[in-house]
Amino acid sequence: MKLLTYKFLLFIFYLLSTVISYSTEQPNIKNLIVHSDGKKLKNIEFKNNFDEVIRLNDYRGKLVILNFWATWCAPCRHEMLSLDTLQSMNRLENLKIFPINVGKEKIEKVEKFFLELKIENLDLYFDDSAKLANSFFLIGIPTSIIINKKGEEFARIMGPIDFTDKKFVEWLSKYN
Repeated sequence: MKLLTYKFLLFIFYLLSTVISYSTEQPNIKNLIVHSDGKKLKNIEFKNNFDEVIRLNDYRGKLVILNFWATWCAPCRHEMLSLDTLQSMNRLENLKIFPINVGKEKIEKVEKFFLELKIENLDLYFDDSAKLANSFFLIGIPTSIIINKKGEEFARIMGPIDFTDKKFVEWLSKYN
């Protein structure tokens, strides 16, 4: 019982501390939370479909979106198409999107998912142990972490959005 109480209090503290760190000057975009200060990220690693380790530090100088998803997540399915379109936009050529599967699914199932949706501009990435997802204190999926050129989390999207929405693209373009 004490452990459950401790976890609940820790969760409430986390929610309160993150709310305080968010900017009050947020754009009016559904599910987008902008932090007033960038959150430093260290040693962020995950794997691609060839089982190679990808290090976020190798993408400094780029605008990065880490999108956590699973094939069984209906909102993830819907937003994946707009993520694919966002990655192909010429006005965001400095953007790198990493759709990271956290569903502990076989690579064949994830590849089939991408084929069914005709995803052409995104590659496959995995967080089978959910270690990375846990380090970001994800509450649910889809969740997208937006990382600036300095390698800091400056915003997050909790829940699905249309990544091709004009307001979102204009807002994101300011950081490209």
